[in-house]
Amino acid sequence: MSTPRTTALRGETPPRSERGGGLAGVAVLAVLLVATTLVGMWHLTQGTSGVGVGDLVRHLTGAPESTGGAPVGEILTGSRLPRLFAGVAVGFALGVAGALLQSVTHNTLASPDTLAVTSGAYFTLSLVAAFGLAVPLWASGAVAVVGGLAAAALVLLLAGRAAGTTGTRLILAGSATAMALDAATAMLLILFQTSTTGLYAWGSGSLAQLNIDASVRAFPLVALVLCVALALSRRLDVMNLGDDAAATVGVPIRSTRVTAVVCAVLLTGTAVTLAGPIAFVGLGAPVLARLIAGRVRSLGRHLLLVPAAGLLGALLILLADATLRAVQGADGAASIPTGVPTALLGSVVIVVLALRLRDTGRLRRPPPARVAARSRRAFLLVVLGAVVLLAVAAVVGVLAGSLWLRTGDLVLWVQGAAPDLIGQALDDRFPRVVAAVLAGAALGLAGCVVQSAVRNPLAEPGVLGITAGAGLGAAAVVTSGLSGGRPLLIVAAVATGLATFALIAVLSWRGGFLPDRFVLIGIGCGYGLSSLTTFLLLRADPWNTPRIFTFLSGTTYGRTLSDVVPVAVALVIALPLLLAMRNRLDLLAVDEDTPRIVGVRPVRTRFAALTVAAVLAALSVLAVGVVGFVGLVAPHLARSLVGARHGRAIPVAMLLGGLLVCVADALGRTVVAPAQVPAGLMVALVGAPYFIWVLRQSRA
Repeated sequence: MSTPRTTALRGETPPRSERGGGLAGVAVLAVLLVATTLVGMWHLTQGTSGVGVGDLVRHLTGAPESTGGAPVGEILTGSRLPRLFAGVAVGFALGVAGALLQSVTHNTLASPDTLAVTSGAYFTLSLVAAFGLAVPLWASGAVAVVGGLAAAALVLLLAGRAAGTTGTRLILAGSATAMALDAATAMLLILFQTSTTGLYAWGSGSLAQLNIDASVRAFPLVALVLCVALALSRRLDVMNLGDDAAATVGVPIRSTRVTAVVCAVLLTGTAVTLAGPIAFVGLGAPVLARLIAGRVRSLGRHLLLVPAAGLLGALLILLADATLRAVQGADGAASIPTGVPTALLGSVVIVVLALRLRDTGRLRRPPPARVAARSRRAFLLVVLGAVVLLAVAAVVGVLAGSLWLRTGDLVLWVQGAAPDLIGQALDDRFPRVVAAVLAGAALGLAGCVVQSAVRNPLAEPGVLGITAGAGLGAAAVVTSGLSGGRPLLIVAAVATGLATFALIAVLSWRGGFLPDRFVLIGIGCGYGLSSLTTFLLLRADPWNTPRIFTFLSGTTYGRTLSDVVPVAVALVIALPLLLAMRNRLDLLAVDEDTPRIVGVRPVRTRFAALTVAAVLAALSVLAVGVVGFVGLVAPHLARSLVGARHGRAIPVAMLLGGLLVCVADALGRTVVAPAQVPAGLMVALVGAPYFIWVLRQSRA
């Protein structure tokens, strides 16, 4: 039975008998407004000029000022009010946008980033900077908005009718698009590091403003979109009962969903224009509002829930910014984007919310797909085809590069008779190809297990904490100046990745290791660790950023056969172990009750499977660095070809993962030769279209 808290977390409207009077919800809004005002007043007292509370009070009351000549009025209107207004506008816009997206998708993990608005804005600004296009300062915000709107339009186009029938597929399309855009942005930052150095800080979000004009122009748009959102509130309340029930009473489902999504896009685009991409607020503020609605029933209605999420968003941003200045000092905090403390604060909130979650919520499965291999013969043909493609890709990967070789050169190299130049090229390429294939197979296998264990099609090895933990460990080594080179960096990355998984597992164990709790805790820890990584990079020499970017983006550069031995050993052990667990994994992917009925312990099975996946993901860091997306796209492709049974999906996911990374590595070494693009970026650029194709094929 669902509790009021879990009902609120899932975005469902409580029954009318449980709502209570509307005055309680209005009282909550008033409390949030007062809290935001108080934090805003604290925020005004902070700055680099030394103007304190007394100076501001004397200025506002008209009393004589004693600031040693400091122009209090100019400081207030030229620096502090613009920053305060930007924080309020950005936080409110992101909070409302997140509430709308979570309601129309019926998914509490949805956020403005789901539509790739942030990624699109960041990419267009990076593109303009990388190619040195002359854009006036006043037009840079318009460029960001155009990029965000274009990305959102692309996601809606890719989702097609799915946007009006299921929120999961819309999120999947948005995630794929965001990953591709983020990869393209990171590639620009690496290839054009001289002209894009300052964009890394902007990409983390900053409330710094040149003047108050931008914030003043944003408020009318935010207010107008809020009015439209409130006009949709009754429809959204009914839609929470289910699309079929809403359609029965005459609610126009498709137009309501599209209007809400457009409102969210406009609000997010406005926020990005003002402060750059700021993570978490669009996710954490609505979730926190729904948690409060579990206690105050009337707040569950969207007429009150939407503005409450907006106020919580503004409160979170102002509180994070003010706390950072109080801890670091105004001068020390000037170099740290607002998005860093916001994400750190958000990680704590998400983990706390996850620990309070009492059931698994609604069952979320991958979208249905056309399965070609229904018979054993067809399955074997798929496996054989994947093996052939992988072999061809491996041979081409060995031959491709700035110096293209022939198969005869490969034969001479095997015989030990190749010329020095050819021998050196193959000595470098062969370990890289082996590393790409084995690491891709490990990530594909890990992703297949993770998605089934947590029953979430958005899950990948990254939710285990491996990616964020490895990134933090690598950044700590690079920015600390410790000697030890690449071996120390690899050891630190693997150790912190496994330690992060251990932390997430311990936190998730409380209450039965539930899937939703594990995913939320993984996301929360990922936010926190990523913010710490950004903090370390921004506090260090900016010229070290491309180096750590390369590692975080995944690369096979400089790999040797000794680097891939641990991954090979792990695959040899993990594959038969997981195949032996295939029937239990099939049951685990259904729900929590079915395994118990047949005598399978879901907690023990889930923990064992996720532990194996964590080790595979961590050891893949040895071979290719931090690579994302493979663990997301390879299992989906496998299920679309051979179905969801793990006895078939596991080997195909491994082969497709190896193929994906191998092709991406070869392309990264050839498309801009002699320069090289990290394999992880090419994985996203190559894998996203395939993943989107799977979504399009499953629309029926």
